Amino acid sequence: LKRPGLNYADIAGLKGEVVDDPRVAEQVEIQAKYDGYISRQKDEIEQMRRYEATPLPENFDYSVIGGLSNEVIQKLDTMKPETLGSASRIQGVTPAAVSQILVHMKKLKLARKSA
Repeated sequence: LKRPGLNYADIAGLKGEVVDDPRVAEQVEIQAKYDGYISRQKDEIEQMRRYEATPLPENFDYSVIGGLSNEVIQKLDTMKPETLGSASRIQGVTPAAVSQILVHMKKLKLARKSA
C-alpha cells in the first residue's frame, strides 16, 4: 500500500481478509502510506525532548568546539542558552552546530569519567 498507485482494493483478499467498509479501507491505506513519515516525526519529537533535557554548562566556552562558525559562537555566548534545546532555537544555530555541541559535551563527559 505504500507504493504509489496501489490501493486497498488492489490487494484486498490476498490474505483472505476483506473489509467491506470503505472508510476502514481508506484508513488502512492512509496508515500504510504515512507510517514512515509519522515514525520519523516521532523520532524528531523524541530527539527534541532529549535536547530540552540536556543542560549546557553556565560558562561554556563554545570557541573550543571545532567547526562552529564565529557567528554561532557569538550568538551562543550572547544568548547563553540553558539547554541544548534552547540553543537549537536560536536563529542561525544550525542542526549541525547543535550536533557538534552535543558531541563535544559527550567527549568532555567521557574525559571526566576516565580521569
